Amino acid sequence: MTEHLQPQHDPDLPSQSISGVDDPGLVDMWQRLWTPHRMPYLRGENRPTAANDVTCPFCRVPQGDDVQGLIVARGQHTYAVLNLYPYNPGHLLVCTYRHVADYIDITKDEREEMAEFTQKAIRAIKTSSGAIGFNLGMNQSSVAGAGIAPHIHQHIVPRWLGDANFMPIIGQTKVLPALLDQTRELLADNWD
Repeated sequence: MTEHLQPQHDPDLPSQSISGVDDPGLVDMWQRLWTPHRMPYLRGENRPTAANDVTCPFCRVPQGDDVQGLIVARGQHTYAVLNLYPYNPGHLLVCTYRHVADYIDITKDEREEMAEFTQKAIRAIKTSSGAIGFNLGMNQSSVAGAGIAPHIHQHIVPRWLGDANFMPIIGQTKVLPALLDQTRELLADNWD
């Protein structure tokens, strides 16, 4: 597979600088991986706001099938679902069923189950994939980076030594080695 990563020079193309700065409109020697499937997310499509009538995905998903909705586990007040746009394989979200935006407005039962689900998610991911670290967090409001700001959710992002290789840092591209439905099945099977 390394042959696909090597720059290929087309003798019929004009010679250029490696950086492509001399004329960025010309073909250069860099290989690029395009991820156009992320563009709708970046544009905010299917994201509920005050200016549209889009249904909140975190309210809609638990109304359907777990496999199709990528739900890993359900509780009484919360559920765990795979992130459609993961930072790393196994990136889970723990969401309340109730449509509420702010952490200070969730109930004691919601808060306790969210914490319990976070622990279970970490155990399931460690068992399933051998992750050795995790980023946990909530973005409260769109100003703080929440993609779906009106519905509280906690991110659980598994980490491995060396997972931040050249692809995301230089290539601004993520390489995910497993499909979401395969990851959902693996984590659901290892849910405690």
